[in-house]
Amino acid sequence: MLTRNCLLLFLWILVNEGSVSSLHPPSPPLGRGRTGREHARSSVGPMRNGAAGFQRVKRGWVWNQFFVLEEYMGSDPQYVGKLHTDLDQGDSAVKYTLSGEGAGSIFTIDQTTGDIHALRSLDREEKPYYTLRAQAVDINTNRPLEPESEFVIKVQDINDNEPKFLEGPYTASVPEMSPVGTYVTQVTATDADDPTYGNSARVVYSILHGQPYFSVDPKTGVIKTALPNMDREVKEQYQVLIQAKDMGGQLGGLAGTTTVNISLSDVNDNPPRFSKSEIPESSAVGSAVGKIKAHDLDIGKNAEVEYTIVPGDGGAMFDITTNEHNQEGIIVLKRPLDYESKKAYTFKVDASNVHLDPRFQSFGAFKDTATVKINVLDVDEPPVFNKPSYVMDVYEDTPAGTIIGAVTAQDLDAKRAALFKQTFSFRYSIDWKSDMDSYFDIDPVEGTISTNELLDRESISQHNISVVATKLNSPVLTSRVAVTVHVLDINEFPPELASPYETFVCEHSKVGQVIQTFSAQDQDLPSAGQQFSFRSPKDDFKNKNFTIRDFGNNTAGIVTKRAGFRRRLQEIYFLPVVIDDNGYPPKSSTGTLTIRVCGCESDGSLLTCSAEAIFLPVGLSTGALIAILLCIVILLVIVVLYVGLRRQKKKETLMSSKEDVRDNVIHYDDEGGGEEDTHAFDMGTLRNPKVVKENLYRRDVKPEMKRGPRPPVSQDSADIRDFINQRLTEHDTDNSAPPYDSLATYAYEGDGSVAESLSSIESVAIDLEEDYDYLSDWGPRFKTLMARVWPKMF
Repeated sequence: MLTRNCLLLFLWILVNEGSVSSLHPPSPPLGRGRTGREHARSSVGPMRNGAAGFQRVKRGWVWNQFFVLEEYMGSDPQYVGKLHTDLDQGDSAVKYTLSGEGAGSIFTIDQTTGDIHALRSLDREEKPYYTLRAQAVDINTNRPLEPESEFVIKVQDINDNEPKFLEGPYTASVPEMSPVGTYVTQVTATDADDPTYGNSARVVYSILHGQPYFSVDPKTGVIKTALPNMDREVKEQYQVLIQAKDMGGQLGGLAGTTTVNISLSDVNDNPPRFSKSEIPESSAVGSAVGKIKAHDLDIGKNAEVEYTIVPGDGGAMFDITTNEHNQEGIIVLKRPLDYESKKAYTFKVDASNVHLDPRFQSFGAFKDTATVKINVLDVDEPPVFNKPSYVMDVYEDTPAGTIIGAVTAQDLDAKRAALFKQTFSFRYSIDWKSDMDSYFDIDPVEGTISTNELLDRESISQHNISVVATKLNSPVLTSRVAVTVHVLDINEFPPELASPYETFVCEHSKVGQVIQTFSAQDQDLPSAGQQFSFRSPKDDFKNKNFTIRDFGNNTAGIVTKRAGFRRRLQEIYFLPVVIDDNGYPPKSSTGTLTIRVCGCESDGSLLTCSAEAIFLPVGLSTGALIAILLCIVILLVIVVLYVGLRRQKKKETLMSSKEDVRDNVIHYDDEGGGEEDTHAFDMGTLRNPKVVKENLYRRDVKPEMKRGPRPPVSQDSADIRDFINQRLTEHDTDNSAPPYDSLATYAYEGDGSVAESLSSIESVAIDLEEDYDYLSDWGPRFKTLMARVWPKMF
């Protein structure tokens, strides 16, 4: 049987060999990560070289299943893919055309290369895919080279739609006192994104508000009870906030919320009871908590009743007064109530008449007694911190995430504390207004406070934050506590000597003598409480001169180890000292103390530390040295004064000589250069070059003025008269004569001259009273001259 089947299979393969080849063309190449598909078309025709028969012609018309990303926001058209046929040899002889959905408006194709681009942004939720047809034709004849091919462009989904609860808000009910895990209702959220691609449409449910009473299944959205013994008489309505988040609940997913209003339906869990007075524990002192009334059949004042509380259990907590209008007894609270301390109070009240009639007292006591029971109702109270404030310390180099302390609060509601046996009924948080830079973080359950980043004491040495404890079931019930965080300074700076000490040792010092006490300082804080220790370096054991003695009170001393110090042998010693502090981490430094060998009195007072003083005479005292120095200073002052006087004499100006008038030079007291400063100016430079060049008169002579006749002189002095006239004429007509403020001198004057004065200025016109007012117009420098030659003006 097996042999027969094998023979039949062999014959079938031989017969169908050609048809199998034609039905299964070679696989096309892959493109863009997707399996391609090749449309192969077999055609028949005459064989080449005249051979009769038919052969299969292979055609290659390649395309891919293309994808385009939705909501593309690029500036250039989005590249989709490429169409290609094997007949395209790259010589631009093939033209590609595109038709179908969106061709030309949404998608375009490059007719030469076959590249397809999307012209605008696409939305997968609007249309998930587009079906198009492509054709390759000869660019010259427009003859189809391949059969028209159909392909699909799918819009690839992105997460751009949040889950939505189409049926929300929801309303549900569950019986009170139901056990944990009782089904309440189910919520469903839908996501418009592609559920077959990625996690964009994978929704996870969570509960934002409503814990710890209810829970929700993260996959199905089924809501169940999470706490046992929920009492409708305590709380009937609950509002639960459910969130649905896509991307599997991962970070970056989109979310939607809905509200579920759940009510507890009643069950028969309470027996019938007589009415009792019930007051909340938060009732204020002085408020009315109940009423009681005793009925009296009398009327008027005979029916007036007085109520009193019988001393006993609970009576001290309350007081009672009488309402005069209706004779009711009003019970008033005297002290604050606390449900956790006592839940009920029982006491007795007596009612008696105010006005008694003695005639009827024999009938018995005119009063009655009633028992009053008051139940205290528990109310939601905010959490209470164990301390009024907290103080924490942290070093400034503490790594981020280090726990520096914790705050603790408690819920005073005993009944709710029992309900929250497995969970906490409140959460801790830091008020962001008190920690805007988020230096600290707090564990919402444990209340431990940790650092978020490194702290810097030099920037902020103290942080004042506020921690809030919030009730989960009543977010309005909060309490706050102040937390002060002190940033402790780390030991960053080593200690150093407090000052550059000037230390000396006397030549006759003894062994073991303390010659200097010194201390240290540290730039770290706090300055109070710092402890320094002083010691000699380990390698300073060879020092046979001095040592360090630590006094234990942040001071130390330099102690001599020998006697007989001599300046002639060594004048200066250097002593190293190691200073350690008690900071964290400890720091140390080495300072150097300079010690000079000095001469001292017998009582230890310092004389001198100068090395030159060694060579002075032995009998010379300090007073003698000072006297010598004063004498030297006085001599120096005398020499300086003498030199100054000599220089002053050399700078004196030349004075007029009494023997020779021709060498006299008249000095004026006017300031400034010019005519009065003969030492600094050449007299020739005061001449006016323009006057010489233009042959003008001198400025001290008025050109328009006519000179009068000369006064007569004696006949017996004709020679002198001729000489004077000649010289006067020369000076009057000489334009290059000396300046106006100079005095012309003559070599020969004669005896008993009647001319009186030989000045050229006064000789021009003796009898004519010439007006020299024009000199005032020449400036302030000529006022002195005008005062001399014309004193009548002044």
